[in-house]
Amino acid sequence: MSELERIEQLEREIRVLKGLKAESGIETFSYSKIGLKELKRVVSLKKSFDDTPFEKWFFFDKEIISDDRIFLEILLSKYGKFIKSYQEETLKANFIIPIINRVDFLSIEMETAPFYEELITYETEKFIFTGTTDFIVSKGLEYSEKPYFFIQEFKKGKLNSDPEPQLLAELISGVELNSWESIKGAYIVGAIWNFVILEKLGKDTYQYYVSENYDSTKIGDLKGIYKNLMFVKEEIIAKIEEENSLI
Repeated sequence: MSELERIEQLEREIRVLKGLKAESGIETFSYSKIGLKELKRVVSLKKSFDDTPFEKWFFFDKEIISDDRIFLEILLSKYGKFIKSYQEETLKANFIIPIINRVDFLSIEMETAPFYEELITYETEKFIFTGTTDFIVSKGLEYSEKPYFFIQEFKKGKLNSDPEPQLLAELISGVELNSWESIKGAYIVGAIWNFVILEKLGKDTYQYYVSENYDSTKIGDLKGIYKNLMFVKEEIIAKIEEENSLI
């Protein structure tokens, strides 16, 4: 993405925040503000309660090494009692980012990296989704070029903002920008993590799955969160290797 394109994206987001329509007159939605009703008004979106799509992901056959188990136990012993009370940035800095850094999504060889507050825009003839994402793992080392995985929200409670439709709008953008059939993500509300799979069924038609709650104040669930993120890391590596083999 060129610097000019990035500036144009930023201008779109500013217009959204000011409640202005795009110059084309196309309705524009910010990831941080979109609700489920708005989302369903512009795309066909159905929630499935089938847990089968999570089986490969959650039953990832890999043990957490001893050093990682100790890291998670120490992290939880230090911050576990405060997670539900923390404001967004404190939760992010003290608890979430150390876990993400431990998983280590950065790969110079694969040219992938974790990014916070990257600007992403998906535009159709009917609507535009735009805004800064809370967290993505993406192709690119200096800025996001191709998003692979999203995490939305680090808030202590839903308040007036529901992270589920916000994440879904990001996942729709990701699956369309990449021309994929499915994509993964997660959203966090205080101590609770939920993992999400979005599938494209047709033009502007999607189905999604939301996992059971993972309570990060419980060591068993925290280890599960860590394993789920490790699976995402390995899946991204495998996807890039497959893409490279086709070049």
